[in-house]
Amino acid sequence: MHLSDELVTTQTIKWVNDFIVGLNICPFAKREMERESVRFVVVRSKKSQVALEELMSEVHWLDEHPETETTIIVFPTLFSDFYRYLDFVDLAENIMFEQECEGVYQLATFHPNYCFSGAEPEDVSNYTNRSPYPMLHLLREASVEKAIEFYGDTDAIPERNIDVMEEMGKESLEKILSNSMQTPDA
Repeated sequence: MHLSDELVTTQTIKWVNDFIVGLNICPFAKREMERESVRFVVVRSKKSQVALEELMSEVHWLDEHPETETTIIVFPTLFSDFYRYLDFVDLAENIMFEQECEGVYQLATFHPNYCFSGAEPEDVSNYTNRSPYPMLHLLREASVEKAIEFYGDTDAIPERNIDVMEEMGKESLEKILSNSMQTPDA
C-alpha cells in the first residue's frame, strides 16, 4: 500500500484526535484542533540534511503565518531507527539555536519507538511520546507560555500522563496506535 501524503496526514490527525486530545495528553491540543490552527506537513526526504532544511522552511512559514498556531512535521520515510531520530533531534535543536529560534519556537518529539532516557523500551510511560510515524511538533514559545499561565501547574501533566498510560496498559495503548493507522478501506 502506498502511503500518500494525504493518508499519512489523515492517520496523524486521527492519532492526535484519539490519543493526544482524546486522552488529554496535552490539555492545549483540543482547542487548536477545533480551531484548525494546527498545520500538518509530510516530509518525504530520506536524508537528514534535507529534513533539517524542511524544518527551517517550516519555521519561516510559521513566521509568515501567525494564524497557524503550530506545525506537526511527519517523516514517514525517515528515522525508522529511534536513535538516529534522536541524533536528528539534536541537529534540529542546534540549527534552531544557530538560526536564533531559541525563545521563539521549541520542539516536541514523537516516534513509534520512543523511549525515555533511563526507561526500558517496554515501559508504558514511553507511550506518552509514541506516535504512528517519527515526527516533530514545532511550537510557538509565546503560545506555550500563555497556555502555561492559563493552565497553572503544568509540571503535573507528565506525571498525570504516565498514570493514564499505566492505568490503560500496553494493549490498550497499542490498539489506539493501531487504529490510527487504519485506512478508510480497512
